[in-house]
This record gives sequence, structure tokens and C-alpha cells, in this order.
Amino acid sequence: MYAVVRRYEGVTDPVEAGRRVDAEFVPLLRSVEGFVAYYWVDAGGGVMVSTGVFQDRAGAEESTARARDFVQNRLASLLPLPPQITAGEVVAHA
Repeated sequence: MYAVVRRYEGVTDPVEAGRRVDAEFVPLLRSVEGFVAYYWVDAGGGVMVSTGVFQDRAGAEESTARARDFVQNRLASLLPLPPQITAGEVVAHA
């Protein structure tokens, strides 16, 4: 499995960002081949973190491309700063 974590800082409206991600972005991710799970977390202080898990690297990379497009087209005013992205192979899980 492969995971990708995206950390967004400077989020202007976490409630609205969460609503849009849940209603509009999650369905886009579910159609990515190899999708396993996705989490959108409000870490407080204008920070939100997403974690996506996929069967392989290709799925994780596709999710990052979809996230980039979605943020540009639907969340630019809510997530004004580019995310910090960390990705890699899952080596342990429960």
C-alpha cells in the first residue's frame, strides 16, 4: 500500500473546506483505482491535513493530481497556500 499526506496551512474557513471536501472531493477519490481510505482532519489553528491510502503509488499520485485540480477550481479562497506533501510506501498498519 501507499499513502499520501497533504498539510494545508492558512485555511480561511475550515468548516466550509470540510463540507466541500466531503461532498465533492471524496467522491472523486473513490473512483481512483486502488483507493483504500481517505481522511480530512481539522488540526486547528488554520491547519487541515488529508491522508489518503491506496493500493499502489499510481493511485496516490493520481489523488495528488486530483487534489491539486480540486483546490485550484473549488477551494482556492479557502486553502490559499500550497500544501506540504509527504508520500511513501506503508510499512506497517493496524
